[in-house]
Amino acid sequence: MRQTQSLHRAVQQYPDRVATVFNGRRQTFRQLHERVARLAGALQALGMRAGDRVGMLALNSDRTLEFYLAVWWGGGVVNPVNTRWSAAEIAFSLQDCETAILFVDDAFVPMVPELRAQAPCLQTLLYVGEQPVPAGFLGAEQALAAAAPVPDALRSGDDLAGVFYTGGTTGRPKGVMLSQEALATNALLSLVASPLDRDAVLLHSAPLFHLAGLSALMRSLVMGTKNVFLPGFTPGGVLRAVAEERVTNLMLIPVMLQFLLDDPAARTADLSSVRVVGYGASPISEALLERAFGLLPQADFVQGYGMTELAAGVTYLTAEYHSAAGRKLGKLGSAGRALNGVDLRIVDADGRELPRGQVGEIAVRSPCAMSGYWNLPETTAQALRDGWMHTGDAARMDEDGFVFVVDRFKDMVVSGGENVYCGEVEAALTRHPAVAAAAVIGVPHAQWGEAVHAVLVLRPGTTATAEDIQAHCKTLIAGYKCPRSVEFMAALPISGAGKVMKYKLREPHWKERQRGVA
Repeated sequence: MRQTQSLHRAVQQYPDRVATVFNGRRQTFRQLHERVARLAGALQALGMRAGDRVGMLALNSDRTLEFYLAVWWGGGVVNPVNTRWSAAEIAFSLQDCETAILFVDDAFVPMVPELRAQAPCLQTLLYVGEQPVPAGFLGAEQALAAAAPVPDALRSGDDLAGVFYTGGTTGRPKGVMLSQEALATNALLSLVASPLDRDAVLLHSAPLFHLAGLSALMRSLVMGTKNVFLPGFTPGGVLRAVAEERVTNLMLIPVMLQFLLDDPAARTADLSSVRVVGYGASPISEALLERAFGLLPQADFVQGYGMTELAAGVTYLTAEYHSAAGRKLGKLGSAGRALNGVDLRIVDADGRELPRGQVGEIAVRSPCAMSGYWNLPETTAQALRDGWMHTGDAARMDEDGFVFVVDRFKDMVVSGGENVYCGEVEAALTRHPAVAAAAVIGVPHAQWGEAVHAVLVLRPGTTATAEDIQAHCKTLIAGYKCPRSVEFMAALPISGAGKVMKYKLREPHWKERQRGVA
């Protein structure tokens, strides 16, 4: 199985159907096919060989889809860069997997000098913005126009498709390796659970470097639907795009849904075309869902649970359980059931399956699972054991096979749909000269689900304010990872084994809640 096959099929069966819409620019599948084949030729002319990594640091656009398809068409491996990361984090991800070619748009041109200084692997910068080509860049449009189309390299099966970087537990991002088969299979299995109509119009406002956004894009390519791109999410942008393009399918993380519901313009906007709302990437409250049902009474709602290491969703809570009758079945608080083709079980510390109703770790066996972490064999061996991916999420399964996520074994905060690994933030905090010890936890936040909270012990004779700490962190890690609140203590609670007892730090913040994570 391969990702580019859907484009071949589209050109054969419906070449003149509109494939992409962005900022007034439209192209058909025939035009997309031509641009992808030429861009692949340009990449090969620039030195890309089979298996070479190519990155993209840009906001969403039709060029994002072209990037993915052209790299695969030419035989390369994608490294989609997290646009919310700091320059240091981005540079690490580029250097770690030796990304030599990088696509950059207008929003990130100013960051390039710092990236070049920290990532000497960078050899070629391809500009995909709307302004004159900056100095030091090669214009992607000029390179494409000068190139001849090349045959599809037909990368498939176990061939590496992408290295997708996630936050690291030790302060180092991890590159998740996903094969062509993993990505293609996930798209097909997801379509079985939640079919996509051929006349659907998908709106992409969630970032496409994330697997949640990319998965929706790949499902649309399989079905040959129209894709409307926004550079990023804003309530006004979504409302306008829905009305102007008659969008039928929305993919939103819960915080986006809340912003949309809180916008007064949503109450009078024309949302009658919306047929499906997919949500996921972080937990959602039933109160927020009820508001969404009221705003979009004609729409089906679908939830997915998954992770980068599983090529996106592996369980779905389908539309019937969101209906008025379905909600009475008591499944709305679950993450749904495993997809066809996915084996999922709840296991104890030794990997043994637990009886229904008992809490353990979610383990998954699936062709969608990662091949491993880039250059991290020991970390890979810890996660992939006996053919099962151990997720680090604690859950129980009821008698009907519905999975209820209750906690996380990983030391991690999920804030606004983004995973923040506490070890990564703690590593940044302890680089401050006044910080002797640091512990990071998640605390409840009405808008983001959880917020990053730092508990610090200062070195004797030093002082620091919360503002000092936050400013320091922003020089090292992405803004969304930086503590939103800071607490100072004389000492951290330490167990007999010498470990910080984070449950004691969480207790004051979560004591009125039913569970210790959002």
